[in-house]
Amino acid sequence: MYWQVGISYCENPVAEEYETLGIFVPGDYMNAVDNGDGTFTCEMNAQATVGNYTAETAPLVIPVDTPGYSAMSAPTDYVSDAAEYTSQGFVYVNAGCRGRDAGAPAGVTDLKAAIRYIRHNEGNIPGNMERIFSFGMSGGGAQSALLGATGDSQLYTPYLEAIGAVTGVSDAVAGSMCWCPITNLDYANEAYEWNLGVTRTDLDEEMQQLSNAMAEKFALYVNELGLTDENGNVLSLTESEEGIYQAGSYYDYLKSVIEQSLNNFLQDTSFPYDGQSSSKGAGMRGGRGNRGELPDGELPDGELPNGKLPDGELPGRDDRNEYRDNINRNTTTGGITLSGTYETAQDYIDALNAETSWVTYDSETNTATITSVADFVKALKIASKNVGAFDDLDRTQGENTLFGYGDGAGAHFDSVMAELLKDNEQYGEAYASDLEKTDSLGNTVDYRLNMYNPMYYLEDYYEGYQSANVAKYWRIRTGINQGDTALTTEMNLALALENYGADVDFEMVWGQGHVEAERTGDSTSNFITWVNECLK
Repeated sequence: MYWQVGISYCENPVAEEYETLGIFVPGDYMNAVDNGDGTFTCEMNAQATVGNYTAETAPLVIPVDTPGYSAMSAPTDYVSDAAEYTSQGFVYVNAGCRGRDAGAPAGVTDLKAAIRYIRHNEGNIPGNMERIFSFGMSGGGAQSALLGATGDSQLYTPYLEAIGAVTGVSDAVAGSMCWCPITNLDYANEAYEWNLGVTRTDLDEEMQQLSNAMAEKFALYVNELGLTDENGNVLSLTESEEGIYQAGSYYDYLKSVIEQSLNNFLQDTSFPYDGQSSSKGAGMRGGRGNRGELPDGELPDGELPNGKLPDGELPGRDDRNEYRDNINRNTTTGGITLSGTYETAQDYIDALNAETSWVTYDSETNTATITSVADFVKALKIASKNVGAFDDLDRTQGENTLFGYGDGAGAHFDSVMAELLKDNEQYGEAYASDLEKTDSLGNTVDYRLNMYNPMYYLEDYYEGYQSANVAKYWRIRTGINQGDTALTTEMNLALALENYGADVDFEMVWGQGHVEAERTGDSTSNFITWVNECLK
């Protein structure tokens, strides 16, 4: 491998420690001369082959490691993760970016500037610039989705011009890998109440009324959105005797997605099975995100740090612990706990039904059905955030900081909540005033929210429909148990992309939470395999 770091990708960086990138290239793609001082002078070798690719055909992959929309430090040295990709013939582009403290759209703006810089240097560095793939988890999954959905969007132009990004080239990507993307934030709060609100038991009358009103607003939004299934049938919600709009074709579709997830698990799993991995505790962050949960300065056994390891800091993972601590959890308890070993599939189903019977199992076909979405949620997807899951009443969520104004302070951004709370003496004025503020370029939060909402570009419900160069290839995975966002978040994104005409590989993974969820195998290998399949 040959690599170079510290490359500035914009002319007027706001935060130089973030706004540089590193490029990591398979060694065979270069003819190199040793300069004798630890550096090399390289020229491309167009004939060499690594994996399925040459220097002219190789895909470029861009990690977006920004959980909670945190900043991602630029590499200052060798990055060990790169070898997993360069060994397969990929070019690994590790770009730093500003985080939520800088306010949206700083993170995606920086990543777009990096993509423009790389594309501007086509021919100077290896890689096919029409084969750029982004990948990320959680807030990183969301920003990977945004790179996929917002290619060449004019909304970003003034922000790119402000940092001196390259002009005259595209910032679109060919594909986007998204694990548990925390996105679709314009209605994410309402979706959370519609889906997970049924698990709340500790709300006072005022908060319960707010939760119910938000759930209804989400249902009305779904009915205006006009999503369709694979057969072209419009998906909608209807009023129901139990719950808030827990009926209709949209509800039935979501129920079928849950059942498919369970049946995939039954198909994939050999019994006896250790149920610990399928417990409520599956909501713990895992995959790459685990690094941010370790004690200061520690890494998993046998793993090398990405570049140098400053005191107590993991490069590229600046405020992971802050993100963890900022999750505003309520006191709701409940749900089932799966532990121990289950000898047969029926034993596992019996455990799911331990408190109430909600799963029916057919041993002959090894398939299951569930009674309702609400019963699944009560058993395995308990709400872990307060009402206003992303736009907290006290502006304390990471997304509040994301839509702040670059000073690290939180701001409200949800216009639906603002309308519902307009007569509330405690919160009404705070929501109204925050929605009227403007950023340094004179834009209100609704403009910036559109920039950070992939649905804005994918659905004709929004003014931004068809205004961007949307990625062709998408792979979306989510742990079905996570209490971090509603089931509808990833499902709506996948449906909107399919309706748009994109190639979408989407699955909810049973028994897993807010992790780089995969049915089988590991996330890195599966991502590499998917990229190869896309480019056949």
